[in-house]
Amino acid sequence: MENKRNVTEFILIGLTQNPQMQKMLFPVFLVLYMVTLVGNLLIVVAITTSRALNAPMYFFLTHLALIDTIYSSSSAPKLIVDSLHEKKIISFSGCMAQVYAEHIFGAAEIILLTVMAYDRYVAICKPLHYTAIMSHQVCGLLVGVAWAGGFLHATVQILFIVWLPFCGPNVIDHFMCDLYPLLKLVCMDTHTLGLFVAANSGFICLLTFLLLVVSYVVILCSLRTYSLEGRHKALSTCVAHITVVVLSFVPCMFVYLRPVTALPIDKAVAVFYTIVAPMLNPLIYTLRNADVNNAIRKLWRKKVTSNND
Repeated sequence: MENKRNVTEFILIGLTQNPQMQKMLFPVFLVLYMVTLVGNLLIVVAITTSRALNAPMYFFLTHLALIDTIYSSSSAPKLIVDSLHEKKIISFSGCMAQVYAEHIFGAAEIILLTVMAYDRYVAICKPLHYTAIMSHQVCGLLVGVAWAGGFLHATVQILFIVWLPFCGPNVIDHFMCDLYPLLKLVCMDTHTLGLFVAANSGFICLLTFLLLVVSYVVILCSLRTYSLEGRHKALSTCVAHITVVVLSFVPCMFVYLRPVTALPIDKAVAVFYTIVAPMLNPLIYTLRNADVNNAIRKLWRKKVTSNND
């Protein structure tokens, strides 16, 4: 198929076309984004500087916080800046880069959450073999698989869409570039293309989510043999992880497990998984984890002491 592309840039409609509403959204999203950056980077620094937090779970949590930071940064700054401008323009290459970033970090996070579920399964169901199974080499390999999986998924998606014929119009009814809004602008039949997107994104999310649900049913059933204190400690980490899994997978399945169509709620869902969810993840993990809370307090006291000196 010959690539016929007359479009060199796209015009984003944004969240709303009401100028007053746009100006009201600017401080809201700026605060949310700053909380996301501070919260996730604080977790990274606290864990990497604490000798007590050397378990595999915290190693994976560090990478999750890094992914959330970069993932949110792929779309939030553009949304914040565009809220101050009436006309919102993004170049074709910038649009493709945004799609690539969204999918590489989104897929890496999904795989990493699966890895973290496996870590909890081994810790709770096979505690005597945990150290041997989750060695430093295995943990490094699993994180590498998460990043490689994200890279592979995003590369397939971008190679699929970058060669499609965009002949015009070039107006995207969204605040960011994403697959379905872009497919609506392609000057060819997109039914088969939509099935490909659903297979490469939606069904992967669905199957992984079902796998995680089964794994946590097994984990929760095995907790019956634990003491009350051990059950409470295991549940605290599992509940936090299950919450993050739901926040990550439900929007993914909602967006990609359907034909190529745009719904009014899509923009709100996109705001949730690009800004709100990355902001909530560090709060969910730290509020229920005394070790991370202690590490953050020690880091804060060290900072205050150094400033006083």
